[in-house]
Amino acid sequence: LATARAAAGVACAAVATTTSSPDAGSARCHGAAQADPEFSRASTKPGPRKELLFGIPKKGRLHEKIVKMLEGAGLEYTRQPRLDIARCTDVPVSLVFLPAADIAAYVGEGNVDLGITGEDIVTESEVDVVELMKLGLGKCRLSVQAPKGTYTNADGLAGKRIVTSFPILTKKYFSALENGSPTKIKCISGSVEASCGLGLADGIVDLVETGTTMRAAGLEEVSVIMQTQTVLIANPHTEHGELIETLRKRIAGYLTANRYMMVTYNAPRAKLDVVKAITPGKKSPSVQPLETPDWVAVSALVEKRRAAKVMDDLEAAGATDILLTAIQASRMGD
Repeated sequence: LATARAAAGVACAAVATTTSSPDAGSARCHGAAQADPEFSRASTKPGPRKELLFGIPKKGRLHEKIVKMLEGAGLEYTRQPRLDIARCTDVPVSLVFLPAADIAAYVGEGNVDLGITGEDIVTESEVDVVELMKLGLGKCRLSVQAPKGTYTNADGLAGKRIVTSFPILTKKYFSALENGSPTKIKCISGSVEASCGLGLADGIVDLVETGTTMRAAGLEEVSVIMQTQTVLIANPHTEHGELIETLRKRIAGYLTANRYMMVTYNAPRAKLDVVKAITPGKKSPSVQPLETPDWVAVSALVEKRRAAKVMDDLEAAGATDILLTAIQASRMGD
């Protein structure tokens, strides 16, 4: 990582190897993608970078959701084929597409200023980063799993063979359970769930979202090590604190806009306390008088998942002219 940082190799995605020649100034990446020459020159200049570097997952189940979130937050960019860096058009930000498992390390080392990855990766990487906000994406749990019917708790697996992609978290967890022989932890990068069936492990530590893959492999959850989701993280020593806060507010506004809708309606003033209890809003509802003295107009935020039920309850309480409106973007002071 230090070599990649010195050579501005973060302009590409995953660093496979770095050149040993002292005047070869960039890291070699998977897929033979080439770094943006202009970016590489800018990155090797002394002093702080002019552009904020934002590391996001280059692929995987969350990639499309994160890209959509960034676009909703106003980060417009064009990504050229086979390039893992893209400049934003309206802010001094370059998006760097990296393996999700490497992003926490890149942010912690200062190769990039800002990043999106899982809480599990941040903890596993043991790096010094600032968690700015939880994004609510990719919620799952890191758990100990074993062949169905073999173990009732994780204590029985202490000292046994464990296969995982999270060796540091796994070692810490089992070290507290061991009573004698140490747990034999083997790290592999994929298809962890197949390890028990192949006779390579007595149990595994892996992420579980719905449990479908786990059950298909004949495994069951023995214990949960941690709950995890996608988070926005920053390097604590970045030179771009003000811009990072602007981006955080944009992303928070997008997430709020996707979680809530705006309901507006008219209600008898005598029923105001009743309808306000149905639509308390995020802080409080807005109430405006109408020309008809006995009626008021009310608007409030409601969660999307509750919107239909809220409309039913408002109508039953005597409200009329009930409208539900989608929110494109927001700034809620979060």
